[in-house]
Amino acid sequence: MAKPTKTNPTSSTPTPAQDAKSADLEQNREYGHGEFLTSNQGLRVNDDQNSLKGGERGPTLLEDFLLREKITHFDHERIPERVVHARGAGAHGYFEAFDNASQYSRAHFLQPGVRTPVFTRFSTVAGFRGSTDLARDVRGFAVKFYTQEGIYDFVGNNIPVFFIQDAIKFPDLVHAVKPEPHNEIPQAASAHDTFWDFISVNPEAMHMIMWVMSDRAIPRSYRMMEGFNVHTWRLIDAEGKSRFVKFHWKPKLGIKSVAWDEALQISGKDPDFHRRDLFENIEAGNFPEWELGVQVVEQEDEFKFGFDLLDATKIIPEELVPVTIIGRLVLNRNPDNYFAETEQVAFHPGHIVPGIDFTNDPLLQGRLFSYTDTQLTRLGSPNFHEIPINRSIAPIHNNQRDGHMRQQINVGKFSYGPNLLNDNTPKQAKQSEGGFASHQERVDGHKIRARSKSFVDHYSQARLFWNSQADIEKVHIIKALRFELGKVEAESVRQRMLLQLSLVADELATRVAQGLGLEVPSAEGVQLNYSVGADTDPAPLQSKPATGNESKSDALSIENHPLNANKSIETKQVAILATDGADGAAIAALTKALQAQGATAKLVAPHLGQLKVSGGVALTIDFSLQTTASVLFDGVYVVGDGQVLSQQHDAVHFVNEAFRHCKPVAATAAGQALLSEAAYGGAKNILTSTGVSIGDGSHAQFLADLAFGRFWTRELESEPKV
Repeated sequence: MAKPTKTNPTSSTPTPAQDAKSADLEQNREYGHGEFLTSNQGLRVNDDQNSLKGGERGPTLLEDFLLREKITHFDHERIPERVVHARGAGAHGYFEAFDNASQYSRAHFLQPGVRTPVFTRFSTVAGFRGSTDLARDVRGFAVKFYTQEGIYDFVGNNIPVFFIQDAIKFPDLVHAVKPEPHNEIPQAASAHDTFWDFISVNPEAMHMIMWVMSDRAIPRSYRMMEGFNVHTWRLIDAEGKSRFVKFHWKPKLGIKSVAWDEALQISGKDPDFHRRDLFENIEAGNFPEWELGVQVVEQEDEFKFGFDLLDATKIIPEELVPVTIIGRLVLNRNPDNYFAETEQVAFHPGHIVPGIDFTNDPLLQGRLFSYTDTQLTRLGSPNFHEIPINRSIAPIHNNQRDGHMRQQINVGKFSYGPNLLNDNTPKQAKQSEGGFASHQERVDGHKIRARSKSFVDHYSQARLFWNSQADIEKVHIIKALRFELGKVEAESVRQRMLLQLSLVADELATRVAQGLGLEVPSAEGVQLNYSVGADTDPAPLQSKPATGNESKSDALSIENHPLNANKSIETKQVAILATDGADGAAIAALTKALQAQGATAKLVAPHLGQLKVSGGVALTIDFSLQTTASVLFDGVYVVGDGQVLSQQHDAVHFVNEAFRHCKPVAATAAGQALLSEAAYGGAKNILTSTGVSIGDGSHAQFLADLAFGRFWTRELESEPKV
């Protein structure tokens, strides 16, 4: 038999792979440029940006076959991993309603004193299951309520707005932010061309971009972030009165973030940082807790604001409608099996109970279709509700039978209704008997693919967010945008984004541009809104820039947020850096003081095993300098011999890094030499800096600094003036 011949790579004769690539390129040239957009059936699409509605602000219509085709194809693109929110962590707990909740809703779980079991899943959005917890990303915040009236799923995020206004654009958004399809790079990151190209021609995303580029996108812990339901919903009270509502989860521990450089380091040191933090704190009895708050708007006040309540890219500022607290969420038990519970749990915004109802938000309306379709693919069956983690505690009686993976054994010969042979059982429930009935809302309008004119304001709330940030938070947003856009290869995309940023705030655009070595382009004669339909409006709707007169809201800032007014060291982690011969009494006193206020001390030394401290006592070392890092702690206290530690690069780096990340640092007199050695170029002397305490018995000041949190003035002082 003749041996197969190998093709010479330098030969003019192409290989089969090269032939295939050439054919693909030719096809792209023929069909990919300048051709009309079509459905999968070859139908030319007139408007791929707006779903079909009953009137401009009306509900999305089920007959919209283009929406269904597009989202169906999108939902089935990944098996079995979730297309988005693939990487998650979950926990069991309960929700307890306060006495004031029932005035807004007749839902059973919102009646005074009712405790409802829940399962909560937190997640990142863009990355695959194996990605890092510390990616700059939105965080999912989903709660499954096992109520007496059936399952209620709160499907939310840690950011109260979204990138787009209409669900038909969701596949495009996710395709843009996911790794680029030709090489599947980068993973769990938005810093690449396709994402920013999409954003640059979709100005409705600019408010969300401000949030994602802020410290909200790199939380310190799942336990220290807010949760929001994004959409405007309806609450229905016992008399049938409807009110609009925005939901908020407010964390008991306040809102905390990490520095971007710190996030990068944690991703290498412990990519499971958030998962581990949640699991270990629940195991230790530090049960995470949030309060549920509502912003309630009366039906007659729907149009009193300068924005549309149905627009998912807008918030209701808390200064306009204060948040009323109506209950609390406590997570007190870890899953027994990650796959069976956290991975198989299936959320759906359409899983509601009497007392809660939908609005005509076009983003929400599309999600109602998408989630069921996704579960059919991911969990393999319309019977996914029978998986234990998804089962309702309310009895299930209906005529739905059989199918793949059916577990319930239905008895009897009746599987239809109405019927007289079985006394019409199971029968329909009247509203007075707990039956669900949709809120009766008049809908009148032409079938149309269009965006309501009330949705066309893309910059004012983005400017409100910018105005509300503390100085250090503005610096972080600027740095984030410089990093993200600095990774973009196409200069045309950078230019468009600088133009978009200039319509939010000139200062923001100018400072980002300086980091990119560019000038902010002029907006004259440039169409910035590419999201309108083809024929729906002969003069495309284009948002006006922010006026600069937008106010401030402390609730939009982490540094100024009212939740952070109550300073605490509860559940914080402190590294005690020590050497053999260290002062055992000082270590014991510091550990006792930390534990008394709910914090945890971990002993870190140059080696593992036992640490021989003064007095002949041996202490068990938790970590060596090689097995941990300062980024995994909230503060550092040096008790060991500073001269000895100064000779070890890992020890110097440990303190240097903690100081650079603006954390509280302290040392006994014996450890002071290490702090001096850890100073870095361009920084003030560490010993005289804010948030640094020196000397024996200095742990009282250290605890006060730990409660304060971050000393961002260190970063501001080293930030070059522009």
